[in-house]
Amino acid sequence: MNRKYLYGLGALLILGFAAFSLTSFRESLTPYVPYDQARTADRVVQVAGGLVKGSSSYAQGEHSLRFTLTDKATGDTLRVRYQGVKPSNFEDAVSIVAIGRYQASDQEFQADKLLVKCPSKYQGVKDPGGDGESATRSYG
Repeated sequence: MNRKYLYGLGALLILGFAAFSLTSFRESLTPYVPYDQARTADRVVQVAGGLVKGSSSYAQGEHSLRFTLTDKATGDTLRVRYQGVKPSNFEDAVSIVAIGRYQASDQEFQADKLLVKCPSKYQGVKDPGGDGESATRSYG
């Protein structure tokens, strides 16, 4: 009887650990969402798009970057604010991924992190370890 009790307790602990792990894993995922879903999401999400030319402004003293992303498929736009150093070659970005939350009070997406995909200076040169077309840099 004592052995059955220990087996039952062990199984219960394993199930509890598995449930905790699954819950923690689900909460740590940061899904890509369309702009309309980003505006209503109650968690951290990722949005991707192209930079609207001429939409960016950087306040150097505050390290505050504001810009507008556009979804090329739908034409929808999203105003983004990023607190941090402006990424180098930001204006030349092929695409930008912003990770953060939408602030309804400011009507802006508050990005905690930016992933900037810049055109490669090696375009046209075959890279045996990659696609040879672009480089992605992470900021934040």
